[in-house]
Amino acid sequence: MFVFEANPMPAQFTFPFSPKGKSAIVPSPPWSYAGDALVVEFWARPDAVKALLPEGLKLDEDAGHAQALFVDWQFTASGDEFLDPARYQYREFYILIDAIYRDKKVAFCPYIFVDNDSAMARGWAQGFPKRLASVFQTRTFAAPSKASPRLAAGNRFAGSMSSNGQRLAEGRVLIEKPLENPSSLASRPTINLRHFPQLATGKHQTPAVHELVQAQFSNYSLKDAWVGRGDLVLPECRGEELSDLAPLKCGLGFRASMGLTVDGLIILPT
Repeated sequence: MFVFEANPMPAQFTFPFSPKGKSAIVPSPPWSYAGDALVVEFWARPDAVKALLPEGLKLDEDAGHAQALFVDWQFTASGDEFLDPARYQYREFYILIDAIYRDKKVAFCPYIFVDNDSAMARGWAQGFPKRLASVFQTRTFAAPSKASPRLAAGNRFAGSMSSNGQRLAEGRVLIEKPLENPSSLASRPTINLRHFPQLATGKHQTPAVHELVQAQFSNYSLKDAWVGRGDLVLPECRGEELSDLAPLKCGLGFRASMGLTVDGLIILPT
């Protein structure tokens, strides 16, 4: 009589599970990031913002205030993954809307787009509702060139995001001066909604996971932060609702380099 035993698998954070653990789409946390960000603050219709807030969050007193971010990221875990740039570099575009959680000012992410499957899987684990897209932004380089805008007053930077053959977002920032208080760019904790549905017959409306979570970051830093004027366009597109947040007006624009580590998250009571 033969007894078959399952092959032991190494501890892995995500699928696909494999004997050596090399095939996992996401390595185990903590995860560290470095990137260049282009940020535009804007105000959308308060009713459109309110419609996106899950149970447990309510509209901020500055109704409709939000930020749009284009970021060019490089990522690593504990194994020098940045030495595999094809897998661990990515770009993303996302929206953060101002909200209130139990009288605390927070930011909530209703939409986020990335161009990398590992980034998308990490985002889903964190509660970010990531989708695939093409995201680009103006870069600056150390070597002087007309093709590389300097971090100096009067220079302009732009970003764009397209998904499924449609241009969904365009942003521009005219930088005017260094930002005196860079911490103002990340003054609110980020709250996400982690949601994983069930496909089992009869349980489609009973999700396996549905919870508010707060991201836990450490080692947060900002460098070369500049502020100026921002502009954002969210055009109406077929099969999309991002344009419901089309700006009523735009405010400040920022361009900065940032670094942070994602340590985990906290499950919040609702």
